Parts: sequence; structure tokens; C-alpha cells
Amino acid sequence: MRVRMLVMTALFVAMSAMVAGKARADETNQTVRVNFSQAVQIPGRVLPAGTYWFVLADTGDRQTVQIFNGDRSKSIALLETMNRERPEATGGVAFTIAERGAMEPPAVLAWFYPGHTTGHEFMYPRSVEKELALAHQDTQVSGD
Repeated sequence: MRVRMLVMTALFVAMSAMVAGKARADETNQTVRVNFSQAVQIPGRVLPAGTYWFVLADTGDRQTVQIFNGDRSKSIALLETMNRERPEATGGVAFTIAERGAMEPPAVLAWFYPGHTTGHEFMYPRSVEKELALAHQDTQVSGD
């Protein structure tokens, strides 16, 4: 159990160090840059360790998140989300990650833009969603 917590902490330390200082630059599309120190799962695929941009896509519903590679030259995924509420806003970007065990990478469940109580929860298939609901979840805030 302690080893798993150390791995999750290492993941978030790297993530926290790389959330863009520009995170507040464009509140309209809530652009954030994040660096994952290990592979993470998003719905339908695994992102290798590295830098990514999370951006609200320019759609009328504000529920679509587009993920780009580190230099924003390639779109990695376009994912539907649903609103996820939290009781209190933070000054930094927050990611909620579920630990999936030794054989599976941690799964990104949701992210919150600084100062917002409503975030973006990724929609996984029902079978995976049930597994993630039972998994240990941790939310880390960077730049707070």
C-alpha cells in the first residue's frame, strides 16, 4: 500500500511541476499543460509519460475536452465529459486520478480549472467506470 502511494505521489509531483503558468491565460477554453511522469489512462487509450495540453474544445456544450501532444501539433483525443462538482475551488489546476493496480496505468477521472468548482469528468465505459469507482482515488492540486 505504501509503495502505491509513493508511485501516485511521484506521478503528481511531476504533474504539478509542469502545469502551465499560462493556465489562467485563456479562461474561455481552460487550457492547461500537464506532464505525467508515467503512463496514464484516458477513455479509450493510454497516454505515455510526457507533456500534454488539456483544452475545452470550441463546442456549444462546453463538455468536450481535446488533448494535444506537448507542442500542440497533434490532437491525441477528443473526449466527451460531464460536469463534476467539488465543494471548494482551489487556486491551482486539480486532477483526480484512480489507481488501477500494478498491471494497469492510473486513470485520469477528472480535472478542474483553477478557481472553478465545476470540473470535467471523463466518461468511461460502464464496466471500467464500476472498477474506477472502487479504486483508490486521489486529487492533487498544483500551483495552489
